[in-house]
Amino acid sequence: MQKSNIFIISGPSGAGEDSIITELEKQLPIERIITTTTRDKRPSENEGVDYYFTSKEDFERRLTSEEFAEHAKQYNGNLYGVTKEELRRVQESGKIGVWKIEYKGVITVKKLHPEIVAILINTMTLKVLEDRIRHRDNVSEEYIKERMEYTKKWLSHKAIYDYAVVNENGKLSQAVKEVVDIIKLNS
Repeated sequence: MQKSNIFIISGPSGAGEDSIITELEKQLPIERIITTTTRDKRPSENEGVDYYFTSKEDFERRLTSEEFAEHAKQYNGNLYGVTKEELRRVQESGKIGVWKIEYKGVITVKKLHPEIVAILINTMTLKVLEDRIRHRDNVSEEYIKERMEYTKKWLSHKAIYDYAVVNENGKLSQAVKEVVDIIKLNS
């Protein structure tokens, strides 16, 4: 099987994928795959850096014209997807592509591109995930309950991943080292 310069970093809310990706960027030549979404832009996010933001109508039009390599409807009703053009951009960058997607996207990608390595980022327990979610700004009990139900569904699909890395509290550098080792082994 041919190797890919693209690696999926995936995990439920609170697992620490963003922290790991930020640290990877300090150690490796990383090019992030940018997802297109219909959800509203958060104040801290930038167009073309964090996501490509678009309307539901535009997203659906692009779906009809088969511009997406993968897409999914999230728990929150918003659409998320990566365009074929975005995949090409990263494949041709000469860098290590990092693709952050949720488990439904991983299922789709692994069917279409089995050569892409998928790494699950997780914690030791559901309680750790819940505690991390609770410490975010302005989260309601309803939000926490929704996220934890979704996380349980997510974790029932662990077998779709090629590797799993545990991101323990206070041991981010250890989790990052494991991900770097996986990338080097598969590059």
